[in-house]
Amino acid sequence: MNWRLLLSRSQRGTGSLTRRMIVVAAIWIAVLLSVGGFALDRVLASAITRNFDAQLEYVLTALIASAEIGPDGEVFLNRAPADQRFLEPYSGLYFQISGEAADPETWFRSRSLWDRRFEMGQPHSDFEIHTYDSDQFTTESLRVVERDVRLPGSPVRWRFQVAQSRAGLDEQIGVLRRTMVRSFGLLGLGLIALAAIQAFYGLWPLRRVRKAIAAIRSGQESRIEERFPQEIEPMTEELNELLAHNEVQAEEARRHAGNLAHALKTPLTVVTNAATAHSPDLADTVIREARTMRRQVDHHLARARAIGRRSSTQARAEVWPSLQAVERAVTRLYEDVTVDLAGDKSAAVRVERQDLDEMLGNLIENAAKYGGGRVFVTVKRSPDCVEIEVEDDGPGIPEAERANSFDRGARLDLEKPGTGLGLAIVRDVATIYGGSITLEESEDLGGLMARLKLPIRG
Repeated sequence: MNWRLLLSRSQRGTGSLTRRMIVVAAIWIAVLLSVGGFALDRVLASAITRNFDAQLEYVLTALIASAEIGPDGEVFLNRAPADQRFLEPYSGLYFQISGEAADPETWFRSRSLWDRRFEMGQPHSDFEIHTYDSDQFTTESLRVVERDVRLPGSPVRWRFQVAQSRAGLDEQIGVLRRTMVRSFGLLGLGLIALAAIQAFYGLWPLRRVRKAIAAIRSGQESRIEERFPQEIEPMTEELNELLAHNEVQAEEARRHAGNLAHALKTPLTVVTNAATAHSPDLADTVIREARTMRRQVDHHLARARAIGRRSSTQARAEVWPSLQAVERAVTRLYEDVTVDLAGDKSAAVRVERQDLDEMLGNLIENAAKYGGGRVFVTVKRSPDCVEIEVEDDGPGIPEAERANSFDRGARLDLEKPGTGLGLAIVRDVATIYGGSITLEESEDLGGLMARLKLPIRG
């Protein structure tokens, strides 16, 4: 077997779920029926054996009751046993009365023993009934019931023994076992068939889900509209949500591609026209329009990265380490700026770390660039979100102009370098993750306060 065959087998999956359920049910049914059948066999076989022994004990009691001691000290029965099998040689039913000190020739035996006799065996220390199986006769196996008795007028300890061939007992037990095997076999087959029907019927909705997905893939349907059992309904709802999510992502990708194409079209037209007209300021025009195109590309790339990472349900970033990293970077760029951090150090948000760094970096860098030298960052946690407040001591932004600050390329201070995309990127990335950003006036420092809200992550 080569590696290609192994690979093809591994790609087939893990087999049929229906077959798994049937096999597991069949194994469990077989185990239960085997254990139950064994226990029932023991109980019924023991009951049949006890009934068999009870009949022998009844005969033994009747023998003891009719036994007497004759003038010569020998034992005899004052009335013959009622069962005629005691008179037929080798009939399968026997009795023997033997004394521990008596001559074996004088032992009283049933005619059915003919020329055979029972072994007396070991003496008993009690006068209770003892039952056992005996193989002393090679032609048949016996079930023996015996008891030691002292008869009135005799000092001898007499042993009364009644035996019967086990053939009848074994035949009854054999019939019982054959009946049980057939019954339990049919019961097992019926239960396995029931398990198979249950598996096929129970898993039938999954086959319907497969057909619905095939219809979506072929373009016949856009959603799974059919109703399913409550155990499968959450899966179909999640599938519909996934389809809607993919459609939204695809639509966003098409919209971003269109926006980027539209944004680049004008600068390219300007450059083309300037080159065609052999404009003397062609170099300045190319540099200016290239910067415009670069801003647009950076903006749309940032949105595309955030949209791609948003689909990860495991997104998680701790706010405090990200703030510390941004604070170190900003203080290196602006040595005369002091950045103070305060608030909840254990807060975490449902955002990728790279996107969180980009948002915080833009906000804190803007505060350091346009402020008066002090930046204060506060982290607050509420039940459903984490608020990050970035304050500075600069001149701030008039309330009427704050909404326009989020426009792409908007720059309120043209004397300082920048692309005008910082706040726009923060707004777009925060919105993609379900957050928001607002601009307010700082009550403590008097400048601008940017309030960033992001979904909390436990």
